[in-house]
Amino acid sequence: MRELEGALRSYAWGSRTAIAELRGLATPSNHPEAELWLGAHPGDPARVITESGSESLLEVLHREPERELGRENLDAFGERLPFLLKLLAAEEPLSLQAHPSAVQADEGFRRENALGVPMESPIRNYKDGSHKPELVVALSRFEALAGFREPTRTVKLLRALAVDELEPYIGLLEGQPDSDGLRALFTTWITLPSTVLGTLLPAVLAGCITYVAHHDAEFVTEIRTALELSEAYPGDAGVLAALLLNRVTLEPGQGLFLAAGNLHAYLHGLAVEIMANSDNVLRGGLTPKHVDVPELLRVLDFVGADIEVLDPAPSSGSGQSGSGQSGSGRYEYVTPAPEFRLTRLEFDSNATDLVVEAGGPRILICTDGAVTATCGADTLDLDRGRAAWIAADEPVVHLTTRTPTAQVFSAVVGR
Repeated sequence: MRELEGALRSYAWGSRTAIAELRGLATPSNHPEAELWLGAHPGDPARVITESGSESLLEVLHREPERELGRENLDAFGERLPFLLKLLAAEEPLSLQAHPSAVQADEGFRRENALGVPMESPIRNYKDGSHKPELVVALSRFEALAGFREPTRTVKLLRALAVDELEPYIGLLEGQPDSDGLRALFTTWITLPSTVLGTLLPAVLAGCITYVAHHDAEFVTEIRTALELSEAYPGDAGVLAALLLNRVTLEPGQGLFLAAGNLHAYLHGLAVEIMANSDNVLRGGLTPKHVDVPELLRVLDFVGADIEVLDPAPSSGSGQSGSGQSGSGRYEYVTPAPEFRLTRLEFDSNATDLVVEAGGPRILICTDGAVTATCGADTLDLDRGRAAWIAADEPVVHLTTRTPTAQVFSAVVGR
């Protein structure tokens, strides 16, 4: 067991306070801090801290793959850590985006390699051949757009705006209130000529302002979101596309799982995020970056439905010791992703000692309070914002709280 130092990523949409405060550092930070990567992604690997210094987790895995990753993981995923754990802090909205399936990613990666598209090219879609299912779990109230809304409700929303210029577009969906209708409307909007968009978007925003001023109704949150997005991304067709998506609010501890093809955008908040170890993103708007419309349409899932908020399941597992009843303090986020499994450990007077089971490589991060981790002969104090790497051949990890309450997330390979 060794301390793990995450790789900090700065993007314009990040926060100057959220990640720094969680890590106990001075605020505001010099630059917006958007993500803290805890994993072995080639683009920005975390570093393992030892008495003699630090080294890239990639180098650690390369030197002793079977010890660090385990034979079962090597057989299933090769010599790589299959998941990437992150802290994510969104002060401003991220771009509309979706991720490909495993088959789509493999095909796209091979195609762009054959065409000779440089890996760092701004028009490159596929940085690797892997899919990217992901799970985000809120540490603060977390706002997002995710998945296409059920079509008949979207028709109701658009009609409530009472904008004459919207009529022909509403007809596309009203006449075919299914995935084909959603595809037709979305495609039409994100490919509008600038002259048409320049007339339609202001009219829609005027309708949004009128609606918010005179209604206390079911779509106020969605419509306010469109207005906020228009301020951050003026003239962007993604503002129209956002009106087609589910608006989601996660309270701390709630999760959102995003499978391949789910169009989404994180809007605001602090969260833990875990995903397959990939960097494949197809953007759909709300960004100055490259938007490959044909490729985006190839990967998007246009099925309209309510989005499911993931409440974790209390889990006893093999992970309870000391005080507390069976299962106390352990909450598992169940997803179909084979690359990862995420568990939240909550410590209080009824759960002061918990165990992280052995088996496969593990990453721990303390997000509240402070605990002491014991793994065999190794002991490590994990204060808020500190993380640990546990190799596959190491035994169970015993966690004991050093504060009245504490919170730790445990990331392992899925099963």
